[in-house]
Amino acid sequence: MPQAVVHVLLTIIALDLIRDYAVRKRNLIPLHYLFVGGIAGLIPDADIPVYWLVKNVLGYEVGWFHRTITHSLMFPAAMLLITLIAVLLFRDKKRWLFFAVLTFGFSMHLLLDGLLTGYIPLFYPFSDVRYGLNLLGNIGWPAIVEGLEAVILLVWLYDLDRRHRLRDYW
Repeated sequence: MPQAVVHVLLTIIALDLIRDYAVRKRNLIPLHYLFVGGIAGLIPDADIPVYWLVKNVLGYEVGWFHRTITHSLMFPAAMLLITLIAVLLFRDKKRWLFFAVLTFGFSMHLLLDGLLTGYIPLFYPFSDVRYGLNLLGNIGWPAIVEGLEAVILLVWLYDLDRRHRLRDYW
């Protein structure tokens, strides 16, 4: 599983690239929505602290349920439906865009988990079949995999400096 930092960083970077390159109107996606998207990129792993709370604090013996319901397509589909309803109800784009960013962040998490490490049950609870490419799961060098987040951060910071001349703010 990619670390939490990778989920947050790649979601923020993807939204930033969409904001700066795909969407020409820079004010379409407010800058603080990148932060919202980063948080949404962590939501599927909320089942880990819930498991810990139920087992260790409440004292109920439960089986490990990480990568079950929160890693299925049910949540992104529900959030997409909420986004579409918000588009119909609200004329103000910032209201429905908020839900779209949440949907994007959640979906990025599933994409990263399915592509990079392991397999996810896309159609859970209707099917237990797990899908994924597990591209990094077979690498025997954990230091390289764990160092991936540092490389991603440095490349993104370089790109930010190139696009926005961050060194002018020093």
